[in-house]
Amino acid sequence: MKNKIIISIFLILILIANISFASYQTVSMQIVEEPICTIPLGEHSKFEKKVISKDLKNKEITIQLQVTNEEIAEKPTGEIMLVLDNSDSMLDTVSENTTRKKLIFESAKNLISKLLKDNAELKIGIVSFSTNTDTSKEGTLEDASIVSKLSDDSSSLTNAISNIETNGSRTNLQAGLLLASQQFTQSQNNKYMIVLTDGVPNVAIAYDKVYYSDDVIQKTKQQLQAINTQGIKLVTMLTGISDEAYVPVTTTKSFGQIITEIFGSQTNPSVGSFYYVTDTEIEQTITDDIYKTLAPIEKTLKNINIVDYFPEEIVKNFDFSYVSNANIGNISTKIDTATNSITWTIPELASGQTATVQYKLKLKENFDASIVGKILNTNEKVDINYTDLNGKQQTKTSNISPKLKLSEPINNISNKNPTTSPIALPKAGSFTLIGFGVFVVSLLIYSITKLIILHKKTK
Repeated sequence: MKNKIIISIFLILILIANISFASYQTVSMQIVEEPICTIPLGEHSKFEKKVISKDLKNKEITIQLQVTNEEIAEKPTGEIMLVLDNSDSMLDTVSENTTRKKLIFESAKNLISKLLKDNAELKIGIVSFSTNTDTSKEGTLEDASIVSKLSDDSSSLTNAISNIETNGSRTNLQAGLLLASQQFTQSQNNKYMIVLTDGVPNVAIAYDKVYYSDDVIQKTKQQLQAINTQGIKLVTMLTGISDEAYVPVTTTKSFGQIITEIFGSQTNPSVGSFYYVTDTEIEQTITDDIYKTLAPIEKTLKNINIVDYFPEEIVKNFDFSYVSNANIGNISTKIDTATNSITWTIPELASGQTATVQYKLKLKENFDASIVGKILNTNEKVDINYTDLNGKQQTKTSNISPKLKLSEPINNISNKNPTTSPIALPKAGSFTLIGFGVFVVSLLIYSITKLIILHKKTK
């Protein structure tokens, strides 16, 4: 008899446990709406939030956040003349086993490759200058020479640079400028001239035979101004000047004074853009700064800050986990329970880039049964702050969200009238409720058993 009572108690406890967990096992999840939350971030760029997969059997969905920069990157079009100094000072060593010639010429090659990559609307020509090895021709246009006519063949242009000899003893920048200006076509297109030199001009065409003289200074500056009046965008880089205070014996002006008279300063150039740099800055200046000068509009979205907010019912009743980490930028490791949100920061998103992150929401076994039958927004809203292509701060928001619903089978509903709300279920899998139920039933069975035994003894 005693064994039967124990077995009965055990079976009753199993039944109670099954009843307590029944709501998670029997509840079903469905996606009511799957709208795509789209926030434009420019003419061609956007943010999207959408459901990308669902496993309703396991009561989970996967949501993707994505930022796409599809702005069309602007590239320079038209014609560029590259004007390279080939005076013998270019052979000066600027670092271990590296000459200034190698540093400037290799950077120029990289610039050409970068400019012509996938750019069918650009042609580049090359002119070199110094002074002619035939001293009788010094101070003439023959102080400069055509290295390559306008071409869009990157290999041909870079090979031509490799073949430039550096054997001129002085610097006739005016000759280089004039010869380069004569290579442009008559087409109505963009025209650029890039000058890369390592010396202060000391010779000009038909000059007064005095190096660094006022005549040389004026003729060189006038040629720079003539380039500008022809509608050619001029970019000049000067390097290799170790002592601005040095005063050549043929003049009373220092290198610094001559440079200022001809080129102006970086902040106030005589013509176009002027980069006055040290040897260590050559590569960065040519391949990055000058490139940006030619293509000044960056199609980059910056300082993107995305805050995805969740309703309280989602935070409390669903487990949150990442399916894939953010491929660009940084994102919160978990939901911030103070704000019920995650924050994704992307410092920069260049043209053609896409930033993506995916996370999963899975129903907890001990969910609050009061949400059964409700339509639940998976997200409350999304706030986005970013710097647009014009450098302006923008703020945008959207409350569009996928929606889901939990349902119990019809036989678990007290009233078959479909308009009646389902019976309020206990918190599924709640160990507090289970324990209390087990305690109450066990106490009841124990009391009944004791009464039966006592009753038999009194017979």
